[in-house]
Amino acid sequence: MQRNPRLNRRAIARLGLTGFLASAAIGSLPDGLLAADPDTTRLVYFGTYTGAPPQGAGIYVARFNAAEGTLSVPQLAAELRNPSYLALHPSKPFLYAVSEVADADGKPTGSVVALAIDPATGLLTKLNHQSSGGSGPCAVSVDPSGQAVLAANYGGGSSVCLGIEPDGSLRPAVAGTPAGFIQHEGKSVNAARQEGPHGHSIDPSPDGRFAIVCDLGIDKVLVHALDAGKATIRPHGATAVAAGAGPRHFAFHPDGRHAYCINELDLTVTAFDFDAQAGALEPVQTLATIPAGITDRSGFSTAEIAVHPSGKYVYGSNRGHDSIVMYAVEAQSGRLTFLGVEPIRGKTPRNFAIDHSGKWLLAAGQDSHGVSLFSIDQATGKLSYTGRTVPVPAPVCITFR
Repeated sequence: MQRNPRLNRRAIARLGLTGFLASAAIGSLPDGLLAADPDTTRLVYFGTYTGAPPQGAGIYVARFNAAEGTLSVPQLAAELRNPSYLALHPSKPFLYAVSEVADADGKPTGSVVALAIDPATGLLTKLNHQSSGGSGPCAVSVDPSGQAVLAANYGGGSSVCLGIEPDGSLRPAVAGTPAGFIQHEGKSVNAARQEGPHGHSIDPSPDGRFAIVCDLGIDKVLVHALDAGKATIRPHGATAVAAGAGPRHFAFHPDGRHAYCINELDLTVTAFDFDAQAGALEPVQTLATIPAGITDRSGFSTAEIAVHPSGKYVYGSNRGHDSIVMYAVEAQSGRLTFLGVEPIRGKTPRNFAIDHSGKWLLAAGQDSHGVSLFSIDQATGKLSYTGRTVPVPAPVCITFR
């Protein structure tokens, strides 16, 4: 799941990480913007893979100016091992991160970390952490009520639900029936990647009654019944995708009636109808993420998926091809039409994010150690590179506050 690219380590060592970021910034704003007026800028957080340079040191923070499409030079907000995915509390100044490891607290698991946000600077203070219940947690989300955190374990092939205390800290997963933990079961056709379950994302339904889990290893999108107040989950249903597809990440349409899953292994996106009352998903369409003329797809895989705030467009990322795929959404049916792909001007877009205004998309180049900024044409959904790339070491998650 993790790659180890190389930059000029001697140069980085001479400058230090802060100096490296500042010296390499293209189209970025001064560090002082972190204390700027929050009415004109928003905090944006970057999760990274960590280790010796050029890898990251934890979670970074910058300010994004949506009026100008500019980003300040990121600063280290909190040291943390492999904070590969981040999620914000819906109403309070708390951020939650997975620590994607397999040895947390000397046990064969990862952890979920709770952090408090300083609204003025964006810097983070750790509150506590809890076991994720399995190795390699790679996704985290918060239910709409702000009562529970959800995480998916890739290595452990499982899901976990952790209750949130009033101060933002996390409680351990509850035992019993129902519990705060579900172990997935099964395998699929790709012997190298699907020898067992691999939970890759977990997202609450818009009404908070269900948790949707993409399990890459078993080619299923699982639906768990969620009781956020009690911080419990229980198996509710499952929908299969094509054998060998490898479902990775999931996104709901703003209307709550449609949803989309990006499939890592076969380079596709599957559209679903969602029955919110029944908590049931029905696949209705699958489209490629790569233009048909590209025949050599060795080393390619998909990663992130997001729906535009307007609901008019869907975007996905292609690693190896190093592009963002663009689709138009038919308003009534939720079906997709392929619009094309846009190069990210970097390598390995494991993640990207659309800002709250819907005018900008930021793409994380994990192996090029930078975040590229794109404008979004509101009439067509097409992306245009702004010419601005801001260095971030091994960025793998972008989250706007």
